[in-house]
Amino acid sequence: MENNKPITFVFWIIAIILGVTIYKQFDFQTLKFEKPELAIIYIVVFLFSVYYIIKNSKKKTQK
Repeated sequence: MENNKPITFVFWIIAIILGVTIYKQFDFQTLKFEKPELAIIYIVVFLFSVYYIIKNSKKKTQK
């Protein structure tokens, strides 16, 4: 079970970095991304990271 801690930490770092990047690339005046293709990839990976973090936290609370 202790092997999941470093992996979860990596996903937290990924989620934080991608969240900030997505926020910075979004133009609030035009409501569009600067690079829409790259933003789609960022959002997919960000959502996967958040899903993995939530899934692991639910496993820890059940035990």
